[in-house]
Amino acid sequence: MNPYKIDIGAVYSHRPSQHNTVHLGAFQPVEKELVFDIDMTDYDDVRTCCSSAEICSKCWTLMTIAVRIIDRALVEDLGMKHRLWVYSGRRGVHCWVCDDAVRKWSPALRAAAVEYLTLVKGGAETVKKVNLSEPVHPFIRRSVNVVEKYFEEYALVGQDILGSPERWDKVLALVPEEHREQLQGDFPKKRDSVQRWELLKGRMERTRRAASTGKGAACYADWEIMLQYCFPRLDINVSKGVGHLLKSPFSVHPKTGRISVPLDLQRLDQFDPFAVPTISSLCRELDAAGDDGEQEDSGETEPKRRVRDYKRTSLAPYVRVFEQFLEEMERARRGERLQRSDLQGDF
Repeated sequence: MNPYKIDIGAVYSHRPSQHNTVHLGAFQPVEKELVFDIDMTDYDDVRTCCSSAEICSKCWTLMTIAVRIIDRALVEDLGMKHRLWVYSGRRGVHCWVCDDAVRKWSPALRAAAVEYLTLVKGGAETVKKVNLSEPVHPFIRRSVNVVEKYFEEYALVGQDILGSPERWDKVLALVPEEHREQLQGDFPKKRDSVQRWELLKGRMERTRRAASTGKGAACYADWEIMLQYCFPRLDINVSKGVGHLLKSPFSVHPKTGRISVPLDLQRLDQFDPFAVPTISSLCRELDAAGDDGEQEDSGETEPKRRVRDYKRTSLAPYVRVFEQFLEEMERARRGERLQRSDLQGDF
């Protein structure tokens, strides 16, 4: 048997091979990692460079922002420790949360976590999908701080969201009417998207400064625009279902041939989805490594320890990221076992 894709699901109450032999309803998922699936197609209403399954270096920034926002919230807001982020191999990213306690969460708890991490709401017919009101939650403020680091280069330069009347009308539809008319009159006087954004942002900041002194209401339209264009869009059904399947890390994507590799969060901004190993490139690297190895062996008289094949390929750094994730989990579990042993007085 040669599988083309390997999916990972839950740990069940019985062996999967026994699912037809146990009593009806007895075969149930017991535990599973909390998983998140972020797909670029969910951003089609706000990206201008690509659509559907297509991606490019410009819109891939959306995945970088998504990982930054969600990972920070998982650790700092929800107290999770063991997260593995993985490139899907085509147009998105997956996150596996492997904390022991989280693995046992019910569908209701999983859905609550996704709800906490969701700001963009509404279907294709909904124009304004982010609505903020005071007091603004700290999670939202921190998310805006993340988006701001990428917004100019991604949205204003790369996507040029205020580059033409057609595009800026789409953005101004998200601004309250009392501010919209003035901005529509001033936008044509500005040179580019960056200058137009500074105009809009400055107007919103003035309303917030005035509101802090008791004059008028604060307007967060600039924040709402940044979040609608850049905030992560999660599939709640993937996360809440304990029985849901998700493609295994290191699978080969059947459409692109790219390997589903773990992401190094220390080098996230440098990750290039088009530079990851493919099944074809790995075969070529293994063939080349085999030829070099044969030449080296012919000149040696003593046997030496064989280097594992993957270490001879461009897959090696990604395997190391995975190994570091596993080693950290093992250290944490050892520490928990020692702590329990000390509490019970076992020496």
